[in-house]
Amino acid sequence: MTIKFKLYAWVLALAVAAGVVGAAPIAVAHPAMNAQEQDHDYSKNKYYQQGMREGRDDMAHHRDHYKKHHFKRDEDRKAYEEGYQHGHQGEHEGDHR
Repeated sequence: MTIKFKLYAWVLALAVAAGVVGAAPIAVAHPAMNAQEQDHDYSKNKYYQQGMREGRDDMAHHRDHYKKHHFKRDEDRKAYEEGYQHGHQGEHEGDHR
């Protein structure tokens, strides 16, 4: 009976160790992926350009961000918003990050 208990204890210990070791690379890689997402250069993206134009136009006419757009991809929405923010703040196309 004690042999079976020891065997089960070892199997459980190995399973827990494998789970901890297997999860460590995922936890370490995740912040790096977030940092990589924030370093995009959207300046040539058509949605960035559209956002830049609309941001400049809103700034020139003292308007708030009133147009609502629906994008198929999250990446397109991010590009548009970054362009809009740069345009609305009065920055030029070459002055991004």
